[in-house]
Amino acid sequence: MRFKIAFVFLILGFLSLAQGIEIGPIMRNLQLAARPNQLKSNANLIDSTFFFTPDTLQLPFFDDFSSNKFQKYTEDFNAPGLTEQVFYQLLNPQNLQPLASTAAFTDQATFRRTYDVTTSSYTDSIFQTIAIKVGDFSAFPIVYTTLDLYPPYYIYDTIGVPDTPDTVWVQNPSYIQDEATIFFATLNDPAALWLDHHAYHNYRFAFEPRSLGVVTFDGLDEFGYPYAIGTSLTNTADYLHSKPLDLSPYTAADSLYFSFLVQPQGFGDVPEATDSLIVEFYAKDLDQWVWVWSMAGDTLQPFKVVHIPVLNAQFFKKGFQFRFRNYGALSGSLDHFHIDYVHLRPQSDIADTLFKDFAWVYPMNSLLDTYTSVPWDHYKASTTNRMSSAVSVSIHNGSANAENNSTAGQISYSYNGTLEAAGGLPGFILSNGALNYAPQTTYNSNHDMTPIPFDINYPGNEQVFRVKGTIAAQFPNLPLNDTTGFYQSFSNYYSYDDGSAEAAFGPTGAQARLAVQFDAYEADSLVGLALHFVPSVNDVSSKLFLISVWSNENGHPGQLLYEDDVFFPRMPTYGNDRDVFINYFFADTQKVSVPASFFVGWRQLDPERLNLGLDRNIDHSNKVQYSVDGGFTWYTSPFEGSAMLRPIFSTALDASLGIDSPLSAIPTWSCYPNPSAGEVHVVVPQQFENQLIQIINLQGQVVGQAEDLIIHTEALPEGIYMLHCLGTNLAPLKLVVR
Repeated sequence: MRFKIAFVFLILGFLSLAQGIEIGPIMRNLQLAARPNQLKSNANLIDSTFFFTPDTLQLPFFDDFSSNKFQKYTEDFNAPGLTEQVFYQLLNPQNLQPLASTAAFTDQATFRRTYDVTTSSYTDSIFQTIAIKVGDFSAFPIVYTTLDLYPPYYIYDTIGVPDTPDTVWVQNPSYIQDEATIFFATLNDPAALWLDHHAYHNYRFAFEPRSLGVVTFDGLDEFGYPYAIGTSLTNTADYLHSKPLDLSPYTAADSLYFSFLVQPQGFGDVPEATDSLIVEFYAKDLDQWVWVWSMAGDTLQPFKVVHIPVLNAQFFKKGFQFRFRNYGALSGSLDHFHIDYVHLRPQSDIADTLFKDFAWVYPMNSLLDTYTSVPWDHYKASTTNRMSSAVSVSIHNGSANAENNSTAGQISYSYNGTLEAAGGLPGFILSNGALNYAPQTTYNSNHDMTPIPFDINYPGNEQVFRVKGTIAAQFPNLPLNDTTGFYQSFSNYYSYDDGSAEAAFGPTGAQARLAVQFDAYEADSLVGLALHFVPSVNDVSSKLFLISVWSNENGHPGQLLYEDDVFFPRMPTYGNDRDVFINYFFADTQKVSVPASFFVGWRQLDPERLNLGLDRNIDHSNKVQYSVDGGFTWYTSPFEGSAMLRPIFSTALDASLGIDSPLSAIPTWSCYPNPSAGEVHVVVPQQFENQLIQIINLQGQVVGQAEDLIIHTEALPEGIYMLHCLGTNLAPLKLVVR
């Protein structure tokens, strides 16, 4: 369910309570693609790289971030129009021609030593320097600098001895001839509006946005890593550049307004007053970025409307751009700002509301009561209706006027592309019984999904259903924001969370305990836990803990049903993507019988907070308890959110790999190329094209997934992986990454 929270963060650190539990920021964004391995030498980082010339867009420019409109850069050596050019590192400064491929020089003085045998003395004559133009191959465009260098050898000559002078070559001379091939491509994608990916497009970090999707600015780069880890430095962090725009047909008389919505903090970290979000316009003829607006850091507030008139003649050029950038901490997911509804258009004015949109505010998470996922065999065996009677729906009427609420929506689900069931979203419930939707108001309502249970007749050990929610309005609005969807998965675990961590939390103190209560549909046996740890301020990946399972004794952890051997403790391990949990199986592959209600968690051996992920979009804090006195006293977590901890049950799924046992039949799907070091294409029967595909390593860890039948392996270590097509009986595929 959606909830309002009391924001109590301590900036750049954590909030510590007397009871011994803490919350803190995440220091890596695991939802973003992992940083690619750098295979080039430090001296030649640009070889075989692509450089793209952006296309120029026309007005109006509009992005409500309901979908990702960031430019995708495909390094395709067979792309039409692709050109290439070879650059050389060492040039003749007179004619700028490349030197021979064997050319080498040193910046250390070399000399000719002449030895006189009659006097047993020698003289050294330093060689004359040679002017060489040297290119910096670490960045493009290449900058050439003329340096005075020495030949890479010494000559030793002996007077009076009739032999050839000896030449001694310098080992590893400082400058050798090198070349870099650069590929050039021109973009032609008017649907893509943004040139870079430093800022983070998401649906989770903003608090009560006006529609689905925002862009978030923080201290993490495009790969989810801190710009400067372990530092208190503040500086410019994220950038978001628009593509070039053609403003040459316009003048100030055309009333061009640049507008957007902005919010500090959201579900993230409070930006201090010394932090800021900045907007700059590009003056093409001057080749300068000009400051036009900024906002200082502040505590949480509703999204604010910003209107900026475009008046200066220097901006009315073909090639105009605008950009956002934030100034804040560089050491993690800190000092958050969020933007939405970016719009640049003519014939506007300061009173233009521009946000007349009827929209979903948050995506849905689950149609189940309490949980976001449960084991498929538990759901099938349950005689109780497990669908939620109060699915939370949040919508916003962005109109400046009251709008009629007679138009209803619906929630439906499909299986393998076939519609299975649908339930209505009556307008009078969406608007909480009002006759009309009030102007610029967010409505939260709950809807009964018990009449449309998921069909239990499908075979297999797990299933995935595509859930879709639609709403509508009688006034013109943006249709993309009228629809939201997600995959309702049934696997071998229970979960409260949506797979997205907005913070890190956990108890502090040696021997502290964390326990999460689960009320399963039936008594069964556990085989382990799936945990989602996230990096935070301090590295705790070497700290130790013991997995623990307790019975439920009057709403608190009771009898200890299982605990790891103290001589074989666990350590936090981080995944590399959104919704990647690390499986911690019980020792010796044992199964632990649990009643229908139980607690799972850990006893930590070290005092530091272990930084379990906290999903702040769904509140099940009443299920989280902790103890700092040996388990005698238990406290409920004060932090609203859901602990990202999932008990894994013994099912027909293979517990070691988390996948079905291989089938004897010949597989009916494939992938290519295999082995691969890059992009892998998956071919499945047509009825399975919408299914999720998981990438699983040989330790049983889910290390990635694909929804579009394309798997990117660049960030995966070399080795053997299994591909699993969820919700099907297809045999697992083996994928070799090299």
